[in-house]
Amino acid sequence: MTEAGVGSAAHPVPLSHRVPDLGALELLIAVARVGSLGGAAREVGITQPAASSRIRAMEARLGVALVDRTPRGSTLTAQGALVTDWARRIVEAAEAFDAGAQALRGARDSRLRVAASMTIAEYLLPGWLIALRAERPGTAVSLQADNSALVAERVLAREADLGFIEGPAVPDGLDSVVIAQDRLVVAVAPVHPWARRRSGEVTPAELATTPLILRERGSGTRQVLDAALAGCGGLAQPLLELASTTAVKAAAISGAGPCVLSELAVRDELAGRRLVAVTVAGKPLGRSLRAVWPAGTRPAGPARDLLSLTRSTPA
Repeated sequence: MTEAGVGSAAHPVPLSHRVPDLGALELLIAVARVGSLGGAAREVGITQPAASSRIRAMEARLGVALVDRTPRGSTLTAQGALVTDWARRIVEAAEAFDAGAQALRGARDSRLRVAASMTIAEYLLPGWLIALRAERPGTAVSLQADNSALVAERVLAREADLGFIEGPAVPDGLDSVVIAQDRLVVAVAPVHPWARRRSGEVTPAELATTPLILRERGSGTRQVLDAALAGCGGLAQPLLELASTTAVKAAAISGAGPCVLSELAVRDELAGRRLVAVTVAGKPLGRSLRAVWPAGTRPAGPARDLLSLTRSTPA
C-alpha cells in the first residue's frame, strides 16, 4: 500500500517536491554553525525575517521541527541535527557538481572550431575573430574554410561549433540566423566586350548561355546563381570551374571570360578598374549570409559570443 501524497514506484513524486532547495539547506547548516538565526541570515546574505520564513517552510515541507528559537539564540532539535548532517552531504555533492560543471565549461570555452564559406572566411571573419580575441584572449580558435555545402556537413557532423554559409537555403538539420546581406557581381576585364556596352547590362538569358568562370558546385555563389537563372534554362557549361575566389578573379582579370563573385570579393578590383561590373537586367543577385549550428541546440560560450559579434559589427 502507498500512503496518499507519498507516491509509488510507478508514479514517483518529483524529488524537487520533497527535498528543500540548496539555499534552505545552506541556511540550516549556518544556524548549526553560528547558533543564531540572525547570524545565519547575515552569513548567507538574507534578512532575518526571510531566514525565519525559509526555516518554517522547510519544517512544513519535511513535517518535523528543525530549530528551537529562544531569547538566547537558536538551536537545532534532534531531528534538525540529523537533517543538518544530511544537508551537509547534499551541499558537498552540489559543490562537487558545480565544480565539475565549471570544468566542463572551461574545456568548452578553451577552444572554438569555426567552419566558413570562402567569401566569409576571407572578407568578414578576420575582423570578427580579432574582436573575439579581445573579449576571450584565452580561447584558441581554429578556422576551416570550405564551400557552403561542406561547411554545412562539418557542422552537422559536430566537427565545427559554428558555421557560416552563403547559399539560398538552410540545409536540413541546421538552425540559422542571417548575419549580413551580400550581392553577387558579374565582372569582366576592361577589354571584354561586355565592359564596353553603353547600357552596362546583360540579359539573364545572355548570362545563362555564356560560359562563365565559376566557383565549384557546392559553393554558395554557385547555388545562388543556379537558382537565379533556373528560369532561363540554367547555366551553360562553365568556361572554368575553380575552387578558390582568388583563382576566379585572376582568370577574369586575364581576360579569359566573365566571372560571378561576391561584391565583397571584387571590391578592390572594381575600384582599381582591374575588373568592370556588369549589371544583369531585371535580375538582382542578392543573398543572405547566415550563421548555422545543429538544429535543436543553441550556440554557447565562445560560439555564442562570436555570433553576437557578427550581428553587431557592420559587414
